Amino acid sequence: MDEQENKKAILTGGTAGIGKETVLELARKGYQVITLGRDREKIEALLEQAENEGLKDKISVHQMDLADTENLPDFVDRLWSEDGPFQVLINNAGIGFSSVLDSTARDIEYLLKTNVNSYMLFAAKIGGKMVDENIQGDIINIGSMSALTRDKGSSGYVATKCAIEGFSEALRKEVNPHNIRVILIQPGAVGTDMQEMPVHEQHELQQKLEMLTVGDIVSTIVFALDMPRRANITSLSIKPLRQFI
Repeated sequence: MDEQENKKAILTGGTAGIGKETVLELARKGYQVITLGRDREKIEALLEQAENEGLKDKISVHQMDLADTENLPDFVDRLWSEDGPFQVLINNAGIGFSSVLDSTARDIEYLLKTNVNSYMLFAAKIGGKMVDENIQGDIINIGSMSALTRDKGSSGYVATKCAIEGFSEALRKEVNPHNIRVILIQPGAVGTDMQEMPVHEQHELQQKLEMLTVGDIVSTIVFALDMPRRANITSLSIKPLRQFI
């Protein structure tokens, strides 16, 4: 706990789903957590829960759309200067997407900026600072088993998660010599607000062991971070027991 008390983490997409619960859990474990979200209502809900749990001083939230490529680079630099240095980066933000067949050029551009470009930019900025300042840090990229299953009807989403899979492997080889770990976590079906089905149906699937809970993924993230520094979990796929993929 003493080591974690001195650590700062930055997490994208931290106001809902996996991101929100990861922010709260890291704060409970003693991390100072900076997160970003684009929805003001969700930001307020996270801050309210943090205050109710006595975690208000551990969590800071900034409103930012990660597709804003014009302002994002300078914004990340300011985060490091004002809130850093960071020992942990978790690239988590993402939007769902189905087939490219029914999409527009604008839709595809927004998808790529959010699901791919933001991962690369944050890794470049935060990872580069870790290298420059000799920080033995961790970069966790949240991918998806969609990169492995490549189901029809989800070609846009699959493309982005395949990109993150390849990016994570190449980035790991670049920063491991600087004692920085890169960890790719690829969940299967998870009950979050990205699912189109109602919450009660998600709960039913979880009871049937056909869908994961957000807590399952949060536990996986914490497990990877808690490994001794000599160990780098390069990639970890986690699926519901009865999701036959």
